[in-house]
Amino acid sequence: MSLLQWLTLGVFAVTIAAVVINRLDATVAALLGVVVMVWMGTMNEVEAAQLVDWNVMAILVGIWIIAGYFGKTGVPSWLSVQSLKLSGGKPGLLIMVLSMLTGLLSMFIDNVVCILMMAPVALPLARALGIPATPLVLMIGFSANFMGTALLLGDLPPQMLHSVAGAEFFDFVWQHGRPSSFPILMITFVITLAFMYVYGFRKIGKPSAEGAASIKAEIPDPTFAWIVCGMFVLTVIAMAFREQFGVKLGFIALTGGIITVLIVELMGERLKEAPSFEHIVQELDWRAVFFYIALFALVGGLEKTHILEIMANWMRPMFAQNYALGATVLYWVTIPIVGIVEHDAYILTFLNMIKEMGGQGIPPWPLWWVVLWSGTLGSNLTVAGAPALYVALRIAEKEEDRKVSLREFLSWSLAFCLISSLVCYVFAMLIWVLPYAN
Repeated sequence: MSLLQWLTLGVFAVTIAAVVINRLDATVAALLGVVVMVWMGTMNEVEAAQLVDWNVMAILVGIWIIAGYFGKTGVPSWLSVQSLKLSGGKPGLLIMVLSMLTGLLSMFIDNVVCILMMAPVALPLARALGIPATPLVLMIGFSANFMGTALLLGDLPPQMLHSVAGAEFFDFVWQHGRPSSFPILMITFVITLAFMYVYGFRKIGKPSAEGAASIKAEIPDPTFAWIVCGMFVLTVIAMAFREQFGVKLGFIALTGGIITVLIVELMGERLKEAPSFEHIVQELDWRAVFFYIALFALVGGLEKTHILEIMANWMRPMFAQNYALGATVLYWVTIPIVGIVEHDAYILTFLNMIKEMGGQGIPPWPLWWVVLWSGTLGSNLTVAGAPALYVALRIAEKEEDRKVSLREFLSWSLAFCLISSLVCYVFAMLIWVLPYAN
């Protein structure tokens, strides 16, 4: 490799290390890495901006705007109380139902936002039934992080797959004549929750049907709730039929967000529970947006200097000689790496590397799914792999007014991560990898 290629790779490695060590804010570290690449000639400032997938950024902002209003409707609280009633006041079953509800919501809402919605409304239910906060909130965190990859909207990795490979909404349900992300992850999720129930939640707490019946929740402004939920559904439907409309997903998401804002602002005082647009904008995670912008530019620097092509050439023989073995190695090597490395950066890098191998005759789609699934599931191992788990952990520690030890955290995360990874691996091999290996 040339000196510039080595320097670019070094800057990328140091930047990711800075993100992992977390001594410097991740967004600052990523932006600094882009600045260094520009000044040393990897790319100029215009190319850095062009390497960013602004369509993905628009998806994030548009969906986050609608999700911000959704969190204020009272619907998450109402759903949590319905979960309590469905569980019949059985604590262990309640945790599983709340976990399932969180997972379903996270298919459409960013995982951190989902945790911030669900944890505060779940904790009063836990207090009423005497459930310890830590395992409950951690399960909400694991579930939000898990199912965000099931569909196109919930998290950044599937949106990156849309950016790199052109995956559309229905490709996450059925693709190339076989089930893909949604059915495979949903079945894996159900099996994982069943395992966790037997593993640690079957005998937790004491059933209290009276406590379940005594807790009530009402949606304070049904009109506001119907408007927001209706716009959410319409936006998702429009995104599902993007190809028929012939416009970008980001444009559809922003349109949905802007129309929601417009309706709420025009109705004004008639929606008493509706927050102001200024409040919604202030609650958007702008640090995450700038981090993702920098991430695209950083990986784009590797692509522009042909480093990804070199890495793809190095990896290609393993997949050419034994495709199933190569996919297996990729899957199980990814699991522990993303447990300690921020998984978005890892996934984006490997999605682009696999794209390079696809141009060299290696079937890319099974490998894209392998990286997407293992990169998501493995990130549930520690808080270093997924920022969403850090948020969940802090909520649990604040509720119980104590520090949660690494041993206690791993007692839950390791079991969840291993069983989900193992189950998903079996489906990935049988449905995707082996048919392409033959």
